Amino acid sequence: MKRFIYILLALAGLGSSVSCNPDMLDTNPTDRISGTTLLNTTEGGFQALNGSIRMLWQWGWTTSGNQHQCVGPQGYNLMADLMGEDMVMAAMGNGWFWYDYLYSVKDMWTSSAWRSYDLWNYYYTLISNVNYIINAQETMEGSESDRNYIIGNAYAIRAYCYAYLGMIFARSYIGHEDRLCVPIYTEPTVSGTPGKARATNREVFGMAMSDINNAISLIGSTAKLHVSHFDQYSANGLKARIALYMGDYQTAHDAAAAALAGGASYTFDPSYHFNNASDASVLWGAEIIATQGTTNPQFLAHMDKDFGGYGDAARKCVSEWLYSRIDENDARRAWWTSEVMPDGSTVALQQYKFQFGNKQGSEVTDPTTGADHIFMRAPEMQLIVAETACRLGNETEAREALNALMSSREPGYDCSSLSGTQLGALTTDETGSLLEEIILQRRIELWGEYGRIYDIKRLRQGFERTSDMGHPVDAIAALNSLHTEDPESFDWVMTVPQTEIDANPLILQNPLGSYASGSNEGDDPALAPQSGATGSEGE
Repeated sequence: MKRFIYILLALAGLGSSVSCNPDMLDTNPTDRISGTTLLNTTEGGFQALNGSIRMLWQWGWTTSGNQHQCVGPQGYNLMADLMGEDMVMAAMGNGWFWYDYLYSVKDMWTSSAWRSYDLWNYYYTLISNVNYIINAQETMEGSESDRNYIIGNAYAIRAYCYAYLGMIFARSYIGHEDRLCVPIYTEPTVSGTPGKARATNREVFGMAMSDINNAISLIGSTAKLHVSHFDQYSANGLKARIALYMGDYQTAHDAAAAALAGGASYTFDPSYHFNNASDASVLWGAEIIATQGTTNPQFLAHMDKDFGGYGDAARKCVSEWLYSRIDENDARRAWWTSEVMPDGSTVALQQYKFQFGNKQGSEVTDPTTGADHIFMRAPEMQLIVAETACRLGNETEAREALNALMSSREPGYDCSSLSGTQLGALTTDETGSLLEEIILQRRIELWGEYGRIYDIKRLRQGFERTSDMGHPVDAIAALNSLHTEDPESFDWVMTVPQTEIDANPLILQNPLGSYASGSNEGDDPALAPQSGATGSEGE
């Protein structure tokens, strides 16, 4: 079957280890050691774990084309930001991410060079790899603490993958708990392993929550060996994300508070430009060293105009609507500056939030360093504490949490007069509630680093784009045939790739349009192919 789940060693040797201990964690070439041998010991387990972790940011392996926009979590968050209303792409440039912005990728599900294939391949390959590691829990020789650390990190990676598969390939969890999501695989897979039907949102996110709880339990108080690994704090941060998306607000609140207990800072640092994973605010990221770095195919190359190329030709800007809601005394306004775009006529709010670390003035001196990947920061956790406290009726705590965050961003900020949880039908409909204020600050703070469409989905709101926001004509017109004002729409649900449909007769396709049409697409379990169908797993 032409499916994308590879055995562990297919990608474990993508490059040198990310660990601080190269003797322990150096990854052997894949043709010199068997998967069984590799996972016999914790030394091999560390090699396998680090090979999988490097896949989080290594570009070029998920598709047969368009690889420069397939750069791991930061690239997919950029994709999801551009699918919303708060990020403006001022021009097509080289074309990377432009078709995500125009909602023109779902109908390319038959291609191995576009988003459907890219995303499905990315997450399921990672799942396949860590399934081998998890399966070795009882047989891996070595110290118990090392084994628990390895298996715990593998569980966290699997939780991350299933959660984001659900966010991308299914409608919101809230309101669609028992609608179809994606298949679940927990055992090692090889060529010929039977394919599975799509599980429900409840089952997939339940699996993700079970996995992250296992990760937290196994990792315990062990300090992370590297910033790219999980410890109890970053694992709790991921748990908070998953629970927030599910609407499990008490769990999200407690996990976010636990994530902050490690001392990561949520104060504002005006010198930080999201290029250093060792920053005090970072809970989870990837350190990039020169031998592992790259030039164009990376997140900052798409963001920093001073690098030239992608970032200059296709400027990433904030919407005028969102920028106008930032107080004049808010230090975050410096993340954006009104500029004339390269076409010589368009004026937009160019971003400066994300910049390469190695710059002399406005010149990038070395794009292979000073370009770490940032996957999670402490301010997100503080905002989750504020939001969930508000939703749980603890408005005093919510105000205190938001005021604490804002104290280093906007002098004199005070939300003590705000109350309530009402949100507008559209993201631009303002109610004046405390919850809306928290979400607004979240939109500002996490611009470019979280994936706006994921929040729009979970909040069950619709959105629009207008010229007053700064969106170009093509981006506005792209929504004319869609129904992004309707939370029930499938517009922001990715199609399953053709290779999976061909390989697995148990798969029901997502709608290509805004709504299901016919009996062979949608998320209704009643329409799913019967389990008596046959199919195999692997490639």
